Parts: sequence; C-alpha cells; structure tokens
Amino acid sequence: MLIRPARHDDAAAILSIIGPTIRAGETYALDPSMSDADALAYWLAADKETFVAEEDGQVLGTYYMKPNQAGGGAHVCNCGYMTATTATGKGVARRMCRHAIEHARLRSYRAMQFNFVVSTNERAVRLWESLGFEVVGRLPLAFKHPAHGYVDALVMFQPL
Repeated sequence: MLIRPARHDDAAAILSIIGPTIRAGETYALDPSMSDADALAYWLAADKETFVAEEDGQVLGTYYMKPNQAGGGAHVCNCGYMTATTATGKGVARRMCRHAIEHARLRSYRAMQFNFVVSTNERAVRLWESLGFEVVGRLPLAFKHPAHGYVDALVMFQPL
C-alpha cells in the first residue's frame, strides 16, 4: 500500500470516501447535510496536509494532518482519518496512522492529539490505543449520535 500526498485529481476518490462517512453522521462532528463541495473544501483545506492510501491505483483511505492549535500549541498535530467502506478491516487506517506518526516526527511535531473521538466508534478507539494513544479526556454527552443519542467524545493523545 502506498501512502502519498493527495493530488487535485484525487478529489473524486476522496469524496467517495468522506461523503458517505460524513452523511452517516456517526463519527465526525460535521453537518451530515454539507455539500460535496464543502466536504472537499474541509478535507483539502490549505491549513491541512492531505494524504491518500492507495493500492493497485485505487484510493482506499485518506487522512489529513494539521497543527492542533496556533501559536503555542502548534507543536501538537491533529489528524482525521477515513477509510473506504470496501476497505474496512483491512489495516488501511492502521497504515495511515503509522504513516502520520512518522510524518509528524519529520515535521517536528512533538505530539499528536485527536480532539473528538466518538466513544461509540469502538474500532477507532481500540486502533488508536493499540498505536500508543491514551484517552486523556472525556467530554460527557458531547456528540449526538444518530442511533445512540448523546454519547461521550474522547480526547486521545500520544507524545512523539
């Protein structure tokens, strides 16, 4: 699997991944009714480095990296990850996170923080913990899940 910076011609493939995830409204605090253009503008914003994971020319996942905060908090990065539904359970998110950790170190980040991991996204929580992230905060009932109602969001952190 190759992980590389996203290119302009990846937009359709990226949208085919992020669109359904955003519309489901289960894992990201984004408006499920946002337009495709707004979804792409969010994922490919100038303040982010966006990557794709591809295999045999097919984009299977995408992630972005950006400073978590400005100024005195810019040494901590934040990432968002989405995997194609057809690639779920095939190690794509794990590979992207490992790539992100390595890339963050190359960019001289000192830590990586996930600000809002929905607690019902148990696969992601287990994955991030297996890669060295710890839950450092819990935001009670901070996310309105379409099926489970109000659920907690987790802050997860890893020093680099």
